[in-house]
Amino acid sequence: MKRTSLSLTILLLAGTLPALAANWGQWRGPNFDGTTGETGLPSNFSPTENVAWSVKMPGPAAATPAVWNDKVFISTTHERAKTLHAQCYDRITGKLLWDKKVGDGYDRDNRSNYASNSPATDGKRVIFFYGNGDLASFTQDGKLQWQKNLQEEFGEFAFQWTFSASPLLHKDILYMQILQRDEPVRGSKSKLGPDGKVPSFLLALEPDSGKQIFRVDRASKAAAESLEAFSTPVPHTHNGREEILIVGGDCISGHDPKTGKEFWRWGTWNPTRIGHWRLVPSPVAGDGMVMACAPKRAPVYVVQLGGKGDISSNGLLWDTSEAPDVSSDVPTPAFHDGDFFVLSDVRNAMNRVDGKTGKVEWTTELPRFRKWRSSPTVADGKIYLMNHGGEVKVLSEKTGEILHTAQMGEQGDDGIRASIVASHGNLFIRTNSKLFCIGSKPTVAAR
Repeated sequence: MKRTSLSLTILLLAGTLPALAANWGQWRGPNFDGTTGETGLPSNFSPTENVAWSVKMPGPAAATPAVWNDKVFISTTHERAKTLHAQCYDRITGKLLWDKKVGDGYDRDNRSNYASNSPATDGKRVIFFYGNGDLASFTQDGKLQWQKNLQEEFGEFAFQWTFSASPLLHKDILYMQILQRDEPVRGSKSKLGPDGKVPSFLLALEPDSGKQIFRVDRASKAAAESLEAFSTPVPHTHNGREEILIVGGDCISGHDPKTGKEFWRWGTWNPTRIGHWRLVPSPVAGDGMVMACAPKRAPVYVVQLGGKGDISSNGLLWDTSEAPDVSSDVPTPAFHDGDFFVLSDVRNAMNRVDGKTGKVEWTTELPRFRKWRSSPTVADGKIYLMNHGGEVKVLSEKTGEILHTAQMGEQGDDGIRASIVASHGNLFIRTNSKLFCIGSKPTVAAR
């Protein structure tokens, strides 16, 4: 009886303790869907209020921070030196722990720079990739394990704009997705396949050595720029089958994580094969379905998971053809509690959409002065958004009501696109010039 009472007491006490703090290891967070189970996150803040610490960045970058235990990893440019850097900060104090120059260069166009790709870590190593092709693996303490340039190994990228897909680090495999057009761009020295065209492919590497595990070509019927995708692959398990989900080239497909073999594909949102529909948002999956966002002002599409072969005729669950506000050209949606959260940068609206039916549960209009292109983060009953100028909105997950607005960017800022990270009880907000740790003083992570 005493033993039973003690057990009951422990269970009751456990129910009153705060949820275990979660790491945010890579693009789209611990669940690969833009959400986390973090609680107690701040709702009210500014650049001078409720700030645990802030540090100055050496240059702008759209890369989202990665947080693991007591370290924050940042991909960044060095604007003055025109170089690319991998950095690590102490999560508790904001102290710079290490800074490694990975490559030379800054940008190739005026829409972004080479540090738009988010780093990825699993607590053992951290991977940094840049739009010029530089790819490097470091230990948590900053020791370089290996480095290579994908353009030198596989030929120059065939993209109209700077390539910005992020690495996926999952179960001791590093995945890189290169979905590019089938002919050289701007006179680039791209390598041609046996058919005389530049191939698109999924690449898998050993993260501690850089050794290739497999490379699988991914053909599609898309044309010209519509072959290009800046999306990042995501893993998802449904009915016991794990897949790597890829979106781009006018279609979405699921692949075997061990071999890259294609299980299924659905498409297309582009039946007339428009040639300028490059794709940016990554896929987001949950409850046996996956969402793909067609480009520009086109609808979003939700496809049933678990298929085999070509499921184009029967795999579509619903789309938003009848809900024009639900469209996303750049931000990747989030998925939580059975619903999709779609930020429309082309409609200036945030939407909550029922996952089963596609019914719009609420729509919140957003200011139109700056574009809203950082992907939404859903946590602790709130949605965190940031626009190109560094204006942050905190919305109620339940109703869409705007709870708080904070101008985190500096006057004249533009092009801010890093998503807001929620980890270990704090928010991490990356603007062009600063990295903020928002909320109460951080504590050492439990291990």
